[in-house]
Amino acid sequence: MKRFLPHETDQKFLVFAATGTDLIFNRGVELPGFASFPLVEDANAQPIVVDQMRDLMKVAAKADLGCILDTLTWMANRDRAAPLGYGADRLAALNQKAVALMCNLRDEAMRDDVLVALCIGPSRDAYAKLPPLTVAAARAYHAIQIGTVADAGIDLVNAYTFNQVEEAAGAVLAAKDCGVPIAVSFVVEADGCLDNGTGLEEAIDRVDVLTDGAAAYFMVNCAHPDHFSHVLTGHPRLKGMAVNASRCSHAELDNATELDDGNPKELGAEVARLVRSFPDISVVGGCCGSDMRHMREMAACIKT
Repeated sequence: MKRFLPHETDQKFLVFAATGTDLIFNRGVELPGFASFPLVEDANAQPIVVDQMRDLMKVAAKADLGCILDTLTWMANRDRAAPLGYGADRLAALNQKAVALMCNLRDEAMRDDVLVALCIGPSRDAYAKLPPLTVAAARAYHAIQIGTVADAGIDLVNAYTFNQVEEAAGAVLAAKDCGVPIAVSFVVEADGCLDNGTGLEEAIDRVDVLTDGAAAYFMVNCAHPDHFSHVLTGHPRLKGMAVNASRCSHAELDNATELDDGNPKELGAEVARLVRSFPDISVVGGCCGSDMRHMREMAACIKT
């Protein structure tokens, strides 16, 4: 079955990048260190994860939208998995199992607009005050995780919450080396800029220069629309957004003791407004604090 990526078709796609907060606060699943990847090995938790993605597929199908199923592998890289006791071989097997889980769900749907994305994140916490990786170092680093599953049936790589241009560029080149399309999603602060002050669209342009335009497209995630809508100009390479339900800053969210799930109807309307203003945006979804209520509102508003 031929599947087209979001930048290759006029179809709109839903994506759900809030698996962590949804599992913790709405589905009663514990995530040590906020890592969801161990659930892939947990026979008791695995059905919950499957139900989460099935719910997304149902929301998308009802609205006649495509959807992207992210694997539970955002933190399943060497540095972030090591503290949880995962060595190289076990980590490789887990990434493969996570991909197989989502591929089985995709095949269940029997639709050409359901895609599977290997979900990857930065090598370290996005806000760790450490020198950024060089492009070459990031290229070698991310090639390990991507290469493990490049031939396992994934349609693309979703690289979320990157806030360093050099590491993002390295991830793009790693995906290119492995022969897999990649979408890079930058995380921005309340001013619409990356943590180091780089503008969102400037970051996109810099990655394209460093990689000769090798990324399939770019996104923004883990921010409320209020945080970035004012910096959007209709950049042709920005194709998606996975938005936080809360208007809180990242520092405020990190220190919060309760989930701020915002207002689903209001968020859906705001996302739809941005899609109408910037029709090149073809991937929309929820990030921290969102759940299927938010996804249903986004889907309904987009199709209205």
